[in-house]
Parts: sequence; structure tokens; C-alpha cells
Amino acid sequence: MSKVFKKTSGNGNIALYLGRRDFVDHLDSVDVVDGVIKVDPSDLNGRKVFVYLACAFRYGSDELDVIGLSFRRDIWVQRVQVYPPTGESINKTPMQESLLKKAGEQGYPFSFQMPTNLPCSVSLQPGPNDAGKACGVDFEVKGYIANEADNADEVIEKKDTCRLMIRKIQFAPANNKAGPKADITKQFMMSDKPVHLEASLEKEIYYHGETITVKVKINNETTKVVKKIKVSVEQLTNVVLYSSDTYVKAVCSEEFGETVNASSTLEKSFQITPLLANNKEKRGLSVDGRLKDEDTHLASTTLSQGEKEMQGIIVSYKVKVNLMVAGGGLLGSLTGSDVTVELPLTLMSPKPAGDKLE
Repeated sequence: MSKVFKKTSGNGNIALYLGRRDFVDHLDSVDVVDGVIKVDPSDLNGRKVFVYLACAFRYGSDELDVIGLSFRRDIWVQRVQVYPPTGESINKTPMQESLLKKAGEQGYPFSFQMPTNLPCSVSLQPGPNDAGKACGVDFEVKGYIANEADNADEVIEKKDTCRLMIRKIQFAPANNKAGPKADITKQFMMSDKPVHLEASLEKEIYYHGETITVKVKINNETTKVVKKIKVSVEQLTNVVLYSSDTYVKAVCSEEFGETVNASSTLEKSFQITPLLANNKEKRGLSVDGRLKDEDTHLASTTLSQGEKEMQGIIVSYKVKVNLMVAGGGLLGSLTGSDVTVELPLTLMSPKPAGDKLE
């Protein structure tokens, strides 16, 4: 084991041990969160030791709480008692066997199995002047000393707790499929013939930082001129808590000066690259969750099997191709219009080479 993540409580009575902090969602199952907690029973005074794993939506800094919402809403919580042992037999994982060697005789293993309908770790990017923690979905493993596992009236002091943040992540599926294709035929006022627009992507899944090639075919049968072609990528963030709200933000937009004259055609590929580096000032943009201040990227597309409703933050993307069509004659500006087509885009990280998280 290359690294151990350890956090000790303020009073030194308990210490959490984890062998990793990234846990992979494979769609049909999620990696087991397996760890060890070291317990010094000499100062417990009859109290017990529990560990919980919580997935929560965090609302950010205190000043945002203008409507009486708590700053953290638990989406899913599971608790286990580790001391005194309950007598349940635990099949220890190889990871726990290694951690128990580090923790010694006072180590006790614990495991959590997350359901498949939890969101992934995602943060909403704060604005340049925002203080405090970013809003978003996070996962926390917490050890604590208490009389009961979950009693709202019991006050648990901070010195009796220790916690480690973990991440739930998804990687792009290994099998990339053919990309989507969409088309539209649009008639204009005072024009008996249409503009036909078709757009397609080479493949279904693109990796963060990869250039996206958008193939565009235009058949302009009208007497108007296609003045400009705009290709953009939009991020759709669906926040599902008390209600479902979707926020749409352009993460990449480029205009191309190609014109398509009346009764003409154009077939061309355009390239765009959505990058977080070009969107650092955008407040509320979804980015992949991070444990410290390390670099991150635009949030990955949320994959789901679709049979269970998911809470938290669900991220998706689309590519938009927009033609700006100028009208002719006296009514030019009135008879001009836009022609737009949209394509779904899956943006993710590849599975690391030699990944043993299966």
C-alpha cells in the first residue's frame, strides 16, 4: 500500500485510517468504502464509537443562508458501531488487513456500500469575490464518540470526532460508440425553399481537454445568405434537492466566418475545445469535486442507469450549431433568422491505465 490517509480526533482517543480517497462508481455497483478506526477505550467513560459515511449537499458560506436552510443537507447517511464490537463477523478486505497492521491491536474495520443512485463529487465554482467553501456534493467519513449512533439531543464535541473527505467518481466507459447526428430543415418568412442543417460528432464520449470535431453540412436552398456559423458547448447542471432546477452555462463558444450563399452548399468540420481554464470567472459552473486545492476540470457527465431518481447535482453537456441567416431585400432584418441544431455530448475522464479499482 503506497499511502495511508489518517485523521486523529482532538483528544487522541480515535483515529481514522483509509487506504484511498477515490471510490469508483461502475454504474451497476460502487467500490466498497473500507477503512479502519483505531480506538483507545481508556477515556470513553462508557460511551461508544461509531463511524458514518454521509453524502451531502453543501450550501456554501453562512451569508448565503438567507432563507433559513441549513448549510448542509444529507442526501444519504449510513452509520455503524465499531466499539464495543457488536459481534457481527466482518469479512476483512485486503485493504483493511493492511490498515490493521498500521493501526495495531486497537484497530477495528468498518465498511460501507454506497447505493448506485448517489451523485458524484461535484462543486459549483464560486465567483471571483465569493468567500467560504464552494457549494456542491461531497462525501465524508466521520468517526465519533457518543452514547447513541444518532440522537439529535446529544451534543458531540468536536474533540470527540475525526473525519476524512472522500470522492465518488466515474470514468468513461471503455467502449466508445458512434457519435450522435441531428438535422433540421427550416422555412423562412417570404421564402418558399428551406435551409437544411445537419451536424454530427465523430464519437459519443470525449475526454477533458480533447478537441471536439463537429461535422456540419448546410444546404441553403433559399435566396438568403448564411452569414456566420457559431459552434458552442453548453453545460447543464441539474440541482435536485427540494425541487429540480437546471442551470445552463456556455463553456465554449466560437464563431466561424464561413458564408453560404443563396442556392449553395457547405460541408465542413469545425473544432472546439471546452476547458475550465477559459471559464475560471464563471460563478456556478460545475467542476469535478476535489479534496484539496488541486487542479480540477469541468465536471464530468453524470452517467446513470436511469431506474432510480438521483438527488444532488446531475451534469450533462450539449453541442449547439447555430447558423445566422441574413434576409435579403427591403425586409432583410425581419425575414432573417437563426437555424439551430443540438447534439448530446458526453465529457469524462478516461479510466487510469492499470487501474485496479474494479
